[in-house]
Amino acid sequence: MTCKILFSLFVALWLGSMGFAQTSIVKEDFKPSEVNQPGKLFPQVNSEGRVRVQISAPEAKKVQLDIGGVKYDLVKDDKGVWTGESAPQDEGFHYYQLNIDGASVPDPGTRYFYGAGRWGSGIEIPATDQDFYATKDVPHGLVSENIYFSKLTNSFRRCFVYTPAEYELNPQKRYPVLYLQHGSFEDETGWAAQGKAGLILDNLIAEKKAVPMIIVMDNGYAYKPQTGENADRPVSVFEEVMIGEIIPMIDSKFRTIADREHRAIAGLSMGANQTMRIAMNNLDKFASYGGFSGTSNYPSSDEINVETFLNGAFKNGAALNKQFKVFWLGLGTKEPNPFPGSVGAFRKMMDKQGIKYVYYESPGTAHEWLTWRRSLYQYAQLLFK
Repeated sequence: MTCKILFSLFVALWLGSMGFAQTSIVKEDFKPSEVNQPGKLFPQVNSEGRVRVQISAPEAKKVQLDIGGVKYDLVKDDKGVWTGESAPQDEGFHYYQLNIDGASVPDPGTRYFYGAGRWGSGIEIPATDQDFYATKDVPHGLVSENIYFSKLTNSFRRCFVYTPAEYELNPQKRYPVLYLQHGSFEDETGWAAQGKAGLILDNLIAEKKAVPMIIVMDNGYAYKPQTGENADRPVSVFEEVMIGEIIPMIDSKFRTIADREHRAIAGLSMGANQTMRIAMNNLDKFASYGGFSGTSNYPSSDEINVETFLNGAFKNGAALNKQFKVFWLGLGTKEPNPFPGSVGAFRKMMDKQGIKYVYYESPGTAHEWLTWRRSLYQYAQLLFK
């Protein structure tokens, strides 16, 4: 009996080890990432969505790949080159960094993107639906850098402005405008770089799925200078900058249709919060709103008190239905808390008030750029029609 038990245990352990070995096999079909710097072979991505990185650091004692909130140890060869890969990652764009002996640094193999409050590395995991933001042989618009002085912040600021391909061909035509905002710890570069907003609109316009429009992408961090004992507590004035400085500048510099019916606003996460407040406080300026992965009810998923929420801006559902041409909400199916709870509470409030809105769920994505690319793709098709 004892021999049979030992033999059974041996077989179980052997099968278990074989199963483990099989599940830990990595597919060796890695290819350089599409966002690598010119001529760089690493980082690479395989068909499973694993990210493989490589860096020469002969004197380092420990090197790790830090992506998706998990750190993966790299292995050093006899030439001092460290190599390793992550577990499979979700489709879409991800920020990451390398950790060398405790110091977090960008990967010198990739282009750099501003996110998580710093310039750092990013990588694309090819998505099954990436065609809608692919670079195609279609007319391409122009993304221009616009620098302006803000009296409210007493500083020079900038925004990026997308104009459709036909903008320069017809100097008499005027265009509607979408004001599009980034999320927390990102900046005005986000939507043009990580978000691929220009390519999304190029493709939509070429397929006649969207109206040619101007897109304005500004920095949501705007503070009024403080002096004295309040110098270390700056006051956010982004709403005032948007209404008093950005919109007048865009209307004077570009051929816009300068009325609320031809002006939309949208944002992701923090930007969804900001743009909702801007829209609801300035209904004479905007007729369409888009909230990507957020509303202005971040703190909890409790029932919203419509009498006090945004000073009662949603009390009169019938009036809002007449004022908004498009009210749009989007969320990834894998979003972490608090976003499903807060957006869910907001939707319940909207339903209770009889307010019409469009709700979209991005399948298989979390609080990340593929969710927001898909959201822009869906939202833009409804605007100005």
